[in-house]
Amino acid sequence: MAAETCDVVIGAGSGMGAAVARRVARPGRRLLLADLDVDAVEEVADALAGDVEVQRCDVTSADDVAALAAAAGPPGALVVTAGLSPTMASGRRIWEVNLLGAARVVSSFEAMVTAGTASVLFASVAGHGAPEIPAVDAVLDDPSGASFFERLAAAGIDPDEPGVAYGFSKRGVLRLVRRRALAWGRRGARILSLSPGIVDTPMGRLEFEHQPVMAGMVAESPLGRTIDPDEVAAVAAFLVSDAAIAMTGSDVLVDGGWLAVGG
Repeated sequence: MAAETCDVVIGAGSGMGAAVARRVARPGRRLLLADLDVDAVEEVADALAGDVEVQRCDVTSADDVAALAAAAGPPGALVVTAGLSPTMASGRRIWEVNLLGAARVVSSFEAMVTAGTASVLFASVAGHGAPEIPAVDAVLDDPSGASFFERLAAAGIDPDEPGVAYGFSKRGVLRLVRRRALAWGRRGARILSLSPGIVDTPMGRLEFEHQPVMAGMVAESPLGRTIDPDEVAAVAAFLVSDAAIAMTGSDVLVDGGWLAVGG
C-alpha cells in the first residue's frame, strides 16, 4: 500500500468506532479519526500512539464529508461505524445517518481509492432481517436521488418509523457494498460490510434497556452473551488488512450466531 495513504475511521468517538481506532492505529502510519463529537474523538486519539489526527464530521453534511475526504487524501483503510439506532433518533434522522451518510462517504472517497484501499461499512444483523421488497430495494439503491423519502413512502415504507428505518437503512448498506464492489475492484480496492449483533456499547445498552426482546435474543444465541466492541473491531481490522485481500463485495456477520438460530 502506498506510503502516502491515510487510514480513516468515521464514528471513532465511542463504542465500536473507538475500538476500531485502537485496533487499526499503527506507529508510523497516518490515522484520521472523525466524529460528530470532537471532544470524544480527541480523547480517543490522545490515548493512541503515532500520527493521529482528529476532524469533526457529520455524515449528513455533504460539506463535512467532502472536507474529510480532502483532509485524508487517498485512503488506505476506510471504516465507517457512524450510525443511529431506533431509540436514539427519528426515522428520517436514522435514514440520513445510516444509509445516506454511508453512501455520501463512499461517493466522496471513491475517486481517491487506489490499489490496496480497503473499506468496511458497518451494517447490522437487523439489515438481514429486513424483508426483500423489490420496490423498496430500488429506492435503497438510489439513496442520493431526489425525493428519497417520498419514494420510500410510495414503495410502502413509512420513513418516520425508527424501527423500520433502522432495519431497512442497514439493508441499504448491505446493497451499497455489493453495488460498488466492481468499480472499487477495477481500481485495486476492496469494499465490504460488517454486521454486528447486540454489542455492549452505550448504543447497545440503550437499545437493550428499551427493547426487552433483546434479552431473549442474547440468551438464545449460540454465544449466549452480548458481544464486546473489541471483538467486532478485531474483525474489522482483519477485513481491512492484507490477510483479507480476497474478500470484497460481501457482508461479514459478527452476531454471536444469532441469525443462524433466530433469524
